[in-house]
Amino acid sequence: MIYSPKVMDHFRNPRNVGEMEHPDAIGEVGNAKCGDIMRIYLKVKDNVIEDVKFMTYGCGSAIASSSMATELIKGKTLEDAWELTNKAVAEALEGLPPIKMHCSVLAEDAIHVAINNYRKEHGLEPWDYHESDHDHDHGDPHEDSAKDEEI
Repeated sequence: MIYSPKVMDHFRNPRNVGEMEHPDAIGEVGNAKCGDIMRIYLKVKDNVIEDVKFMTYGCGSAIASSSMATELIKGKTLEDAWELTNKAVAEALEGLPPIKMHCSVLAEDAIHVAINNYRKEHGLEPWDYHESDHDHDHGDPHEDSAKDEEI
């Protein structure tokens, strides 16, 4: 499988990786079939994402998508972060192979879950959102040398 230099950079040198002490919200999503799990931590101040971290168990595309998504929402209002799409994540990574697009969907979903968890914890109504169906297959796991990396 061929990856863009940007995907490889975010896989090899992920930004904002790690757990966060005392986050204001956590969003976790996963794919039971392939085993990808993505957790996003948010620190919010005055409706702005002041800090964001992630922990992802999965393939290189999942790690790169998590890393890029955190870069794209850091410093944004919750409303602006909510608007981030999986397509925007994939474009910022200069593309993902079609069989790996679901990794960018996981990133979008994790952000939505985290924001809605934040809203619920602060007595606000969650925004309308339906988590994507993550029940899909990665294809041949031997094609992705970064499979099952934990960051």
